[in-house]
Amino acid sequence: MEFTTERLSESSATYAAGYDAICLFVNDTAGSEVLQTLSLMGVQMIAMRCAGFDRVDTKAARAYGMTVARVPAYSPYAVAEMAIALLMTVNRKIAKASNRVKMANFTLDAGLMGMDIYGKTVGVMGTGKIGQILCRILNGFGAKLICYDVYESDEVKELGGTYVSKEDIFAQSDILFLMMPLLSATHHTINESVLPKLKKGVLLINTSRGGLIDTAALLKGLRSGIIRGVGMDVYENEQDYFFQDWSARHIEDPDLVALLGNNNVVLTAHQAFFTQEAVDKIVSTTIDNIRDFHLKRLTGQSHPNNCIPAVES
Repeated sequence: MEFTTERLSESSATYAAGYDAICLFVNDTAGSEVLQTLSLMGVQMIAMRCAGFDRVDTKAARAYGMTVARVPAYSPYAVAEMAIALLMTVNRKIAKASNRVKMANFTLDAGLMGMDIYGKTVGVMGTGKIGQILCRILNGFGAKLICYDVYESDEVKELGGTYVSKEDIFAQSDILFLMMPLLSATHHTINESVLPKLKKGVLLINTSRGGLIDTAALLKGLRSGIIRGVGMDVYENEQDYFFQDWSARHIEDPDLVALLGNNNVVLTAHQAFFTQEAVDKIVSTTIDNIRDFHLKRLTGQSHPNNCIPAVES
């Protein structure tokens, strides 16, 4: 194995010459042109050390005879628990309060009041494994749980969760969690046309994919008061900034600057997965995927474990 700090791009793809497989993270972009270069370099496998693969052109990968594998589950508890942490940080103004206290300001004047989660209507959009764990946690708060998903979960129903339409979850939710994968059908789930449908003063939490939210619409919702606060571990244009130190550099993205300067926004840099248990699972599964690909290639089998089919990228 060889390690490089370079992000995958058309120029860096040539580094893969002579390797059978490359290992990518969530913000590496493997479009058709990059995959063509990788194929010419002899790469036969892309091992994603994450669950998401929306930046990989899986159709192009299949066309070039390349296998793409991922880590479909590592610690869903990590992501669900981070979503709750963001909710409580936004709702109870934890970051603002902590900064005040560090400046020896112990007052409780305007700007610190939150609300009880108990009794509130909480919407969860996306009730896969992570969403189900989130619902289980929320059930302990004594909240009214409503959900939206094309596939309804019996476990969520047993917890007292009720599945409703997209319009109803927008209209009724005091708190709205986005727990969906990023697909063409879910891209910009929160957009300008949705703003009038949201319950005024909603708290919005996203630990899934940045592209679920149209940032321009989010900023408009924050300015108007329709969205009272937002907790985000992801951002739709994060690939240029996240996992890098920009503290001494100029950020050229005006939407990101606006988010960073808004007191009603809590933004973390895609760290929801980042627990010891999750990282251990990511490492072991990624190694298993590479080993599995190698062994099945030797025996002529074409579908190793955790192989991603050629679906929309």
